[in-house]
Amino acid sequence: MTATRRQASRAASAAAAPPRGWRLLLALLALALGSSFSVVYATHECRQLYARLQDLEATRWFLDEEYSRLLLEQSTWASPHRVEQVAERDMAMAPPALDRLRVLER
Repeated sequence: MTATRRQASRAASAAAAPPRGWRLLLALLALALGSSFSVVYATHECRQLYARLQDLEATRWFLDEEYSRLLLEQSTWASPHRVEQVAERDMAMAPPALDRLRVLER
């Protein structure tokens, strides 16, 4: 009868105690959840950074266009023909007569 009591006692304690690897199981579950949250966070950050990259590339494109327009305008305003026209029209300048030109030697 003692043997049956021992077997009954073991069976009751085995049923009441949690399984042997329950701590390992909880640790693995926590690691899996942490990993999944990390993947979600990294994906969200990647999408935000990609959207920011798209905005910056659009801004760069706009600024490149503006710079090209400004270079064209600058070359137009600084062309020798235009400078000569402004000098003659607005400043009443004229090229010197040939008899007033002097060539200096070094």
